[in-house]
Amino acid sequence: MKVAQMLFFIVFSQFVFSQEFLADVQVDYSQVQTGNTQVYGTLESSLKNFINKTKWTDKNYKSFEKIRCSFAIIINSRPSNDTFEASLIVQSMRPVYNSTYFSPALNINDTKFTFKYVQFEPLVFNERKFSGKNLTDVIAFYLYTILGFDADSYAPNGGQIYFAKAKAIADNAQNQSFPGWNFLDGYRSRGSFITDLLKPQNSEFRLVNYNYHRLGLDMLTTNELNAKNQIIKSINLLGKLRNTFQFYALDVFMTTKKQEIVDIFSGGNPATGNIAEMKNTLNQISPANTNDYWDKIKK
Repeated sequence: MKVAQMLFFIVFSQFVFSQEFLADVQVDYSQVQTGNTQVYGTLESSLKNFINKTKWTDKNYKSFEKIRCSFAIIINSRPSNDTFEASLIVQSMRPVYNSTYFSPALNINDTKFTFKYVQFEPLVFNERKFSGKNLTDVIAFYLYTILGFDADSYAPNGGQIYFAKAKAIADNAQNQSFPGWNFLDGYRSRGSFITDLLKPQNSEFRLVNYNYHRLGLDMLTTNELNAKNQIIKSINLLGKLRNTFQFYALDVFMTTKKQEIVDIFSGGNPATGNIAEMKNTLNQISPANTNDYWDKIKK
């Protein structure tokens, strides 16, 4: 084989079989400094490889299409050598068309993340059954959630297959002893979150994800006025969900997007859409952010 052909084959192979994520993993054990601390570095490295080198979908992602995300694990306590009680902060970003800007797509703080891990053990995940250790199950659940939110932002209901996989993981974990999965853990549990997200009566929320990103953000550089008006319409659609009892996905959206919404409507050309109605909607669905965020929206 000629050198040029060989180089093409190597580059082409990497191009075609590139995995889905460009993920960063950090483990903060500052609150727990007893015992073997090297295990945290090993865990960090193993999880990063697990996320970035596993094939999570049947699609071929080009290098520039990889989803940027991060997983921050804050260890709160270590009841035994192989048991860890932690919080998990999951964040992901989505590129905005024709710009260098990455929009925050997901920002979740999971405070009930207990798992078992022994240093150097291989990380194994089987989507058909619970692992017994909860580590790869929780990480995989959020990876498919990230994939779902990302795909929904490019096509209406584009993330259905990934949300369904996340729900299957949550269903497998319902009768396990680890906290954070069961519906009895509250509306912020992983089981409740993904179940509510898939309910037909909450379909407007997923449509907002598409309209906000594809018809709004992606069009800001080509038609700022129309893009801003589309974002206003999208946010006002959320008003229909304000009476939905404890819809956690709506809280997550507000946490993820609050600064971005303020930035969009604090500069550039004024929108012609109904800013007052949008601010009223935001105040009703997320009153805790009124003083620090919604009051700053100008145009």
